[in-house]
Amino acid sequence: MSRVHVTLDELLRLRHRARGFSFLPRQPVHSLLTGRHASRLRGRGLDFEELRHYFEGDDTRTIDWSATARRGSPQVRVYTEERDRSVLLLVDQRMSMFFGSRRAMKSVAAAEAAALSAFRVTSLGDRVGAIVFSEHGIVEIRPEAREAAVRRILAEVVRQNRLLSVDGPPADPFLLNQVFARAARLAHHDWLVCLISDEAGADAETVRRVTEVTAHNDVLSVFVYDPLEQRLPDIGRAVLAEGDRQIEVDLSGPELQRRFAEAFTERRQAGARFSLHQAIPVLPISTDRDVAEQFRELLGRRLARRRLVA
Repeated sequence: MSRVHVTLDELLRLRHRARGFSFLPRQPVHSLLTGRHASRLRGRGLDFEELRHYFEGDDTRTIDWSATARRGSPQVRVYTEERDRSVLLLVDQRMSMFFGSRRAMKSVAAAEAAALSAFRVTSLGDRVGAIVFSEHGIVEIRPEAREAAVRRILAEVVRQNRLLSVDGPPADPFLLNQVFARAARLAHHDWLVCLISDEAGADAETVRRVTEVTAHNDVLSVFVYDPLEQRLPDIGRAVLAEGDRQIEVDLSGPELQRRFAEAFTERRQAGARFSLHQAIPVLPISTDRDVAEQFRELLGRRLARRRLVA
């Protein structure tokens, strides 16, 4: 039986499981972010602080040759490392997420992914904010570097998650573009924007919106899906329902099986276009498995029979 809704206590208990993975560029060899995707994530950067005279032992690579020529003596550029980075979570709680065949609904898996991400970000001293969205509204929570910010984010995720029901409003595929438009206004420079969604409704406009965000920031996509969306179960005739509408179909029919699989592939490819366009890493998260374990498999190396370290 799938978990239909999530509670705040359940999400807060994930704090101690938010370890063994990282969103930073330096990744274990088995991480999904190694290779060409690793260079796409900026990580913490350096801020220019001052020019000063060159002293013996200084790294010659820091010499500013233009300033040296102007002043007539060797000058070096001094930098300080950025102390933190802003991470913006885009957490999908639309009606399209209110589906699940095993363990949990997609909306619940997305809430768990948001909790793990938020706790991991603040544990490293970075700031975390969120845009939580559904047919009931879009709520912005500006980034902060404290766990109090995590609680505010998770409380809003739970509030919108609890509003999901079979008699809720119809799914709004255009919300995704509205959320990216807000993210483009909110994320100034060198932020990490993490979409946690089934990407329903992604289209050409989404590509344009994502391009605005990636001009000065990094984007990471956590693609949430249910195994039943990939392939219909071969169980013969069954009654399918959506709200008060019902229809009886033969799920064993090869033509229906083929079309269903193609529909999922097409939707996945449509959602992936904006990811491929900007070389955005995509983390596929299935509802039928523990989300923390999947994060560690995709973003870090699992250590068998040993304690996972941050």
